[in-house]
Amino acid sequence: MESGQAVVVFGAYGHTGRFVVTELLNRGFVPVLSGRDAEKLRALAADRPGLDVRPAAVDDPPALDRALAGAAAVINCAGPFASTAAPVIEAALRAGIPYVDVAAEIEANLDTFMQFADRARAAGTVVIPAMAFFGGLGDLLVTAAMGDWTSADEAHIAYGLNSWHPTAGTRNAGAVSRQRRDGRRVRYSNGRLEYRDDALPSLKWEFPEPMGTRAVLGEFTMADVVTVPSHLAIPEVRTYMTVEAARDVVAPDAPTPTAVDENGRSDQTFLVDVVVRSGDAERRAVAAGQDIYAITAPLAVEAVHQVLTGRTRTVGVASAGAIFDAPGFLRALSGHLSLELGRNDTVDRHDIV
Repeated sequence: MESGQAVVVFGAYGHTGRFVVTELLNRGFVPVLSGRDAEKLRALAADRPGLDVRPAAVDDPPALDRALAGAAAVINCAGPFASTAAPVIEAALRAGIPYVDVAAEIEANLDTFMQFADRARAAGTVVIPAMAFFGGLGDLLVTAAMGDWTSADEAHIAYGLNSWHPTAGTRNAGAVSRQRRDGRRVRYSNGRLEYRDDALPSLKWEFPEPMGTRAVLGEFTMADVVTVPSHLAIPEVRTYMTVEAARDVVAPDAPTPTAVDENGRSDQTFLVDVVVRSGDAERRAVAAGQDIYAITAPLAVEAVHQVLTGRTRTVGVASAGAIFDAPGFLRALSGHLSLELGRNDTVDRHDIV
């Protein structure tokens, strides 16, 4: 258990923010509820007696300063992060506290690395973007799979989701991202981001059992193409999504997540299969669990815990795999997901077919 340290949750009343508030409480932290909608914050606090409510809008720096006053860290759960990340990071730098967000927006994460790397390093503080299912978990798995390799030729991250019922926040963030890239898609190849107008390739991926071989969309690009190359010498980073989930997330009539257990998790499951290749050698890592939004909470809160207890490798803007011991961090999540870290010496069943 923690020592009652206060952690601000910006966007606390959102779908993911509520999971983060609960996880902080379970870990012995004291969540401070913040965000722009005071009424929603008060409604959330009614279910959590004794928690401090500090409304703040991203265009009101003094209010953000009041929200972060006396806190040990801040977790930003409020998207679109293209609008919220920079103002909350600025406030965290003024307060001299660590910043963690759960952004899945590729361009917003790029902005964080580009705009704040020098300032955060000079301040000796920590800024961790994309500490979430997309961006954070994949980066940790790739880093763990690399082991003692200092470089690799390719990293493949295949997302086996049985479905993907998007939240309103996911839809809003997706709309902002599409607008920023003029409707084009993006991939990471030859050591850089490429924006393209062609269709996503359809192929099959051999997931571990019991999922088995499934149809996926190749180059269904997620935030891992920012986090992984930020610290690993891998010129080709590709992500894949099961066809069913890819259809769900863009369907106009797709439902939002519905809780099926006492923890508020939906019945959506995930299996993340990571393959790293160097020449003819292959290494892999696999993680599986329930609810992509719910798993973000222990990822973000464990990040805050490890930062506040001094278990970090660097300062400044850094992805999960760069700042933490990846295998140790993943094992710390054993209560929330199953994990397999293994190595193969030659390329075998994970060939794309």
